[in-house]
Amino acid sequence: MITVNPDGKIMVRRCLVSLRPFRLFVLGIGFFTLCFLMTSLGGQFSARRLGDSPFTIRTEVPGGPESRGALRKMSDLLELMVKRMDMLARLENSSEPHRTASVAHLAADRLSPGASLIERIQAIAQNVSDIAVKVDQILRHSLILHSKVSEGRRDQCEAPSDPKFPDCSGKVEWMRARWTSDPCYAFFGVDGTECSFLIYLSEVEWFCPPLPWRNQTAARTAPKSLPKVQAMFRSNLSHLLELMGSGKESLIFMKKRTRRFTAQWAKAAKDLAQKLGDVRRDQKQILVHIGFLTEESGDVFSPRVLKGGPLGEMVQWADILAALYVLGHSLRITVSLKELQSNLGVPPGRGNCPLTLPLPFDLIYTDYHGLQQMKQHMGLSFKKYRCRIRVIDTFGTEPAYNHEEYATLHGYRTNWGYWNLNPKQFMTMFPHTPDNSFMGFVSEELNETEKQLIKDGKASNMAVVYGKEASIWKGKEKFLAILNKYMEIHGTVYYESQRPPEVPAFVKNHGLLPQPEFQQLLRKAKLFIGFGFPYEGPAPLEAIANGCIFLQSRFSPPHSSLNHEFFRGKPTSREVFSQHPYAENFIGKPHVWTVDYNNSDEFEAAIKAIMNTQVDPYLPYEYTCAGMLERIQAYIQHQDFCAGPSPVPPGARTSQSPFVLAPNATHLEWAQNISSVPGAWPPTHSLRAWLAAPGRACTDACLDHGLVCEPSFFPFLNSQDAFLKLKVPCDSTEWEMHHLYPAFAQPGQECYLQKEPLLFSCAGASTKYQRLCPCRDFRKGQVALCQGCL
Repeated sequence: MITVNPDGKIMVRRCLVSLRPFRLFVLGIGFFTLCFLMTSLGGQFSARRLGDSPFTIRTEVPGGPESRGALRKMSDLLELMVKRMDMLARLENSSEPHRTASVAHLAADRLSPGASLIERIQAIAQNVSDIAVKVDQILRHSLILHSKVSEGRRDQCEAPSDPKFPDCSGKVEWMRARWTSDPCYAFFGVDGTECSFLIYLSEVEWFCPPLPWRNQTAARTAPKSLPKVQAMFRSNLSHLLELMGSGKESLIFMKKRTRRFTAQWAKAAKDLAQKLGDVRRDQKQILVHIGFLTEESGDVFSPRVLKGGPLGEMVQWADILAALYVLGHSLRITVSLKELQSNLGVPPGRGNCPLTLPLPFDLIYTDYHGLQQMKQHMGLSFKKYRCRIRVIDTFGTEPAYNHEEYATLHGYRTNWGYWNLNPKQFMTMFPHTPDNSFMGFVSEELNETEKQLIKDGKASNMAVVYGKEASIWKGKEKFLAILNKYMEIHGTVYYESQRPPEVPAFVKNHGLLPQPEFQQLLRKAKLFIGFGFPYEGPAPLEAIANGCIFLQSRFSPPHSSLNHEFFRGKPTSREVFSQHPYAENFIGKPHVWTVDYNNSDEFEAAIKAIMNTQVDPYLPYEYTCAGMLERIQAYIQHQDFCAGPSPVPPGARTSQSPFVLAPNATHLEWAQNISSVPGAWPPTHSLRAWLAAPGRACTDACLDHGLVCEPSFFPFLNSQDAFLKLKVPCDSTEWEMHHLYPAFAQPGQECYLQKEPLLFSCAGASTKYQRLCPCRDFRKGQVALCQGCL
């Protein structure tokens, strides 16, 4: 029978208790050692892995000496632990001399794990010591090799003197002083070294030549372009409504409008598909950024949607989105700056660096607010990609205001101009500026049955006033009193609790009406009357489409940026002769009457005449869904502002003149035996050129002949040959930068040619010059397109 000393049991228990935490401690030390080794060694070699910024060149291997020192300290610590454990074991053995053999045997068996752990710690210490020696050798070799490479590269990291890159040295100087001014430079790997400056300026920007020792394949390369997909017409707009988002009253209004026009868009798509036949249309990747709805621009429109605020911009944007979607293109829609940055690939920082990747969009539709936001955040990429931008611009931008240098020198600079875009990139609500592209919007198109119902339900003495804000009615009591003698007057003025005092008591005010109810009111009314403001909105066209006659005021003198606060600061010198020039000039009587409201007799006579005039609902084709689809399709298919210079650069001489004098010797035509210039749009065979009378703008000179001015034809006329063919005697010819050239000046018999293509302008006139004007024909009801433009 074996007996066990109780003291031995207690000793064993104490030993086991003391060993358990010790085991955990040793395991922890081993795990920490392994992690430290992996981190330390991985950190040293990470300086050479591809994951690091390719633009950073290190002049030393950081952490080398520290890592070696830490490894030595760990080895010394483990050796010290082993020595102290050995001392504790000897001390414990010598303190119990009276222990029996059996107890000693049992204790030795129970303590064997402790001895084993001591041996393991000794082994770990030895391994750590060996690894420290090897790491020390590797790091020494790495530092020597890296030092040699760095010295070789440092010699090659001086700003090169290359005439092809004249700005390189200046940009390097700028980077030395300002590279910390924007975090985006560090994002692209700039670290304050000369090499990082040159790599950034040659591979991210393009001011310096590529460095010969750089691995060019490692530099940023454009991703492979996606295979082209054919655009297919769409009739279901439910996905578009999802893309438009929610949360703003403006977006809710736009979605309601889009939903209401779904059937008309579907019919228009079917008609255009039949008209185009087998014409292939590539699907475009399109970003639509509605800048005026972003919080950063103030978004003054959304809160006013339900309070009588202007809706014209939202009407147009809703129709643009619908047209692009129905045409089958891929859309991204943003109404916040954060969304814009994400979709463009803007690097973190303050907007001084280019985009992180090539622009993934073929086209960008935005407004002036969005244009400014893109310029602030795209860096040099804005200049590179601005040819893809289309700017929705209600009132138009004339070339003299668009050209930054010219606008600054000649007093045309405003808060909205000087973008140096092709003027055709600005897209207007009405076709009032031929230098720009006419985008437009749509009004509801009625079928014959609906038109007849409207005619049958018309009240002969009912008028609706154009103006949802009470301020528009202020000071109009005289006109309203005359109108009240003949007609029952209705208003749609917004109010919250009390009737606006500006609205006379004899006016039946319905308050702000939803669009369908407003349409019903127009279908009953005989007259839709404007009081001079707002300018050029969609409501008069909607009224005319619903069978109303539109009565408006003639302005004398005409309103412009020179004499009227509303137009001041807008990038146009256009003179507005009435509240709605398109309605006056392109529709006219009997649907549109324009009179002098300051003449009470003329105003009252017009009211009497209108009461005896019968009209049918009328809508110009260009404001139908079919007309807008046709127009935007042509723009997307043919307008390319990223192409090189115009087919015939200004002043270029050709072996054979493309012009012939018309039989009546009044103008030039494109010779029938000369084919149209490849790639030119509109086709050059539609060109007609006149020499305008002194003081006459090309816009008006072309209209005088039933044509429209076409600025894309200016480069073909910008030569001495055009003047010679018109038998204009040029005693001298000069090239200058002026928005009225090409032109002929008398006295002096001087001919002037345009030096700057961005200044070719249909707008503008001077009594000093007879302007050489390019004109073209146009499709019936579609002034934006020539006869052969589809």
